[in-house]
Amino acid sequence: MKLVYTGKTKNVFEMENGNFLLKFKDDVTGKDGVFDPGENSIGLTIEGVGDVNLRMTDYFFKKINEAGIYTHFVKANFDDTTMEVLPAKVFGKGLEVICRRRAVGSFFRRYSDYIEEGAELPYYVEMTFKNDAKGDPLVTEDGLIVLGVMNAEQYNDIREMTKKITKIVADDMEEKGMELYDIKFEYGYDANGKVMLIDEIASGNMRVYKDGVYIQPMELSELFFK
Repeated sequence: MKLVYTGKTKNVFEMENGNFLLKFKDDVTGKDGVFDPGENSIGLTIEGVGDVNLRMTDYFFKKINEAGIYTHFVKANFDDTTMEVLPAKVFGKGLEVICRRRAVGSFFRRYSDYIEEGAELPYYVEMTFKNDAKGDPLVTEDGLIVLGVMNAEQYNDIREMTKKITKIVADDMEEKGMELYDIKFEYGYDANGKVMLIDEIASGNMRVYKDGVYIQPMELSELFFK
């Protein structure tokens, strides 16, 4: 297999069948030796984190596929911590899609004049460009269309898919006595321009609380698979 991309937490290989293989690593983002999903650089290595991230991704992608939502997921291999995926092009140079159910984090910092911290939000969807140097700037639907990153149909598809997927994750967390506050996704599109969910769904991509207390990503992984 040919290595085509070396990422912070995953490496990407091209397979002979035309699909791609994601190799999950134990490297995590953080600062000063502390795991922080919001950081943009690798901060430390935690043994086993690649495995739990793959297991949660496998769990949710299967559930999302069963719900009839298009994803790049084909299958996972826990023996070598890899996941086979369909080929997909990313939007622009990379786009993050956030669905918010509570006003916390950067949302609250931006809009604290208008809302109380922790207030409920109606599956609010926002998008940011993946650009560490510019602080992952927010971008509107009009901006995405004007810049040629996507068309209006693709934007609407992403927004509706995001709400449905978030509900799947939120319902699962609720069954386990936890509450999903917000979650981050990535999307791409196939050769026909059809939108698909890509990347992973792991504890480091979501903010989850239990009894009003934030659960650290590694603890969340442990609680989820109890």
